[in-house]
Amino acid sequence: MSNYKSGLDYALKQDQNDALKAYRNQFHIPKNKDGKDLIYMTGNSLGLQPKQTKAYVNQELEDWADFGVEGHFEAKNPWLRYHEFLTESMAKVVGAKPIEVIVMNTLTANLHFMMVSFYKPTKTRYKILIESDAFPSDKYAVESQLRHHGFDDKEGLILWKPRKDEDLLNYEDLESILEEHGNEIALIMIGGVNYYTGQFLDLKRITKLGHKHGCTVGFDCAHGAGNVQLNLHDSGADFAAWCTYKYLNSGPGSLAGCFVHERHAHRKDLNRFVGWWSHNKETRFNMRGEFDQLPGAEGWQLSNPPILSMAAIKASLDVFDDVGFEKLIIKSKKLTGYFEFLLNQLGEDTIKIITPRNPKERGCQLSIQVKNADKSLHAKLTEAGVISDWREPDVIRCAPVPFYNSFEDVYRLVDKLKDIIQE
Repeated sequence: MSNYKSGLDYALKQDQNDALKAYRNQFHIPKNKDGKDLIYMTGNSLGLQPKQTKAYVNQELEDWADFGVEGHFEAKNPWLRYHEFLTESMAKVVGAKPIEVIVMNTLTANLHFMMVSFYKPTKTRYKILIESDAFPSDKYAVESQLRHHGFDDKEGLILWKPRKDEDLLNYEDLESILEEHGNEIALIMIGGVNYYTGQFLDLKRITKLGHKHGCTVGFDCAHGAGNVQLNLHDSGADFAAWCTYKYLNSGPGSLAGCFVHERHAHRKDLNRFVGWWSHNKETRFNMRGEFDQLPGAEGWQLSNPPILSMAAIKASLDVFDDVGFEKLIIKSKKLTGYFEFLLNQLGEDTIKIITPRNPKERGCQLSIQVKNADKSLHAKLTEAGVISDWREPDVIRCAPVPFYNSFEDVYRLVDKLKDIIQE
């Protein structure tokens, strides 16, 4: 969009005309000591709390108090099937079919459970390909899987790297890696949106390429779920996992989501770790029968659902259902485009945005390098009332989230950054 304008008046007018402006009031915005709203730009790290979350969690606390164990059947939202209340909404957010999605465990735990099923190394095909600057937990996880299967965790890891003096990954380089090493690679596991650069990768292209070379393909969508249209079913990926506390606003350390493509839904031959919650619901409480696996993503569950965490997820997903994800994406692109426009006004000799310029190749996050700056710049931004985050060696990540960030937020952030740079 090229018709952005400078000046606070423009930002205020955009907010006035914003069809989604009312949603900001549905979230708790952190305030400074004077009671003024902080400029909160770290939804990419921890999303803000929906105001209705407390009521949703309190409902379960009250039902626990009133019913005790009978709350599994008698609660307003019976606990026995609580995870089912989240499935359809979550499936819409990640572009999947309900049978392909489950909310369970936490993110890295889910990646490990997926690798139990989908990383099946042999003596000749055992390597794992990830991006060179993967989120550390992903790298640690795949290294430990290699060690677990008796392989060297350095020799067995293949890294897809940006080219020299570049920040972003190039698909031609991935093609070259697979042409050379495809018959050695058992698993490709990539971050769908890179946590550092904000690059949104083409999941379908990567999956088709991986499958062409006989590799299983999975994605860590922590920075994608609730931020971009992942279209997981159409991507053809074998599996994916994501946390819910970033763009899905479910609270610190909350439960994660998991996707298993429907072509695997009825496969009982897949090795997996199981527990009683992956057993047939109709006979689960008979307690004496042999294991009878549930179809679909539910068949990867182990334990009964943690209700209080799921209540917070439900509170957020209900807001997503209310607004409609497509409308959020439209606003997100406009808001981030405006952010990019204002940053570019500061001049290329001052600012470098390492996130892709193409809106289809990013979500709302922009990763900013300020020339000749160090972490003291980030500290000054924080003192000025901007909550962003710093990633070594020299990147400030800012994510204007369409639910609760405004055009005025974006304008004031860049204005404060400009003042600090000019000091």
